[in-house]
Amino acid sequence: MEENSFIFTDGTDPKMIEAYEKARETFKYFWREQSWENRRIIPALDLACVKASFSQEDPETGENTVEHMWINEIDFDGDTVSGFLMNEPNNLTNIQPGDYFEIPLNEISDWLFAITPAEQKPKGLSKLFSSPEQVIPRAYGGFTIHKMRADMPEDERKEHDDAWQLDFGDFNKIPVVNDQEEKPENLVEHPMSKNMEGEFIKFIKDYPDEITHADEKGLTLLHKETIAGNLTSVKIILDAGADRNIKSEMGKTALDYAKQLNWEHIIPVLER
Repeated sequence: MEENSFIFTDGTDPKMIEAYEKARETFKYFWREQSWENRRIIPALDLACVKASFSQEDPETGENTVEHMWINEIDFDGDTVSGFLMNEPNNLTNIQPGDYFEIPLNEISDWLFAITPAEQKPKGLSKLFSSPEQVIPRAYGGFTIHKMRADMPEDERKEHDDAWQLDFGDFNKIPVVNDQEEKPENLVEHPMSKNMEGEFIKFIKDYPDEITHADEKGLTLLHKETIAGNLTSVKIILDAGADRNIKSEMGKTALDYAKQLNWEHIIPVLER
């Protein structure tokens, strides 16, 4: 990816503002994928990053310079997105790559992750003996990117996509989960949440104290699995006797987070 492809967006364009809002509304899908990536032994994501605005005021003129840039190594506690700045600012001098930031969810401007389609990944001995072919990861999210792509002539759009080395697809159809068209049920629950049901039940039986353990932000396993949208895990935790009324340091129950992120399939389970 070109460094400059990370940076420029017009924050006054109504279509761009709409893209910001769509990114915030669907960020839960980014975090759901990232939360499973954090558990994988073999990584599946080729890229995972979040865009936010950064600013600096000129002490002489009082003018504010704003740049939208990307952070990676993302964490999320249900309210705040955190990570490290990926790219070199063009004009800002008060921040630099590698700086750590915590950004309220309602202030992010985009998110993006990319996965290489399974059919493109070499399997078995073909990894060793097949001739190398260009593998192009499929992009998910990237609402501000698609807005800019929509404004480009076709040749410029191709050049843009080649620079990113990602398959962005149709800017009129922006997927937010893997295999969305083929498996629309993935919008409801991540397939790994279902596939790992047996392993998760065993984990809870082997480590029952995990049910009551809370991290430094007061988030329990029930909070975290709710924030990640994992219905199967939430049911298992509740069946194991978890207290659904426990509040985080922010004073929120798992139900509060489910409503906040609009996980419609989890809200009724926590309301019972």
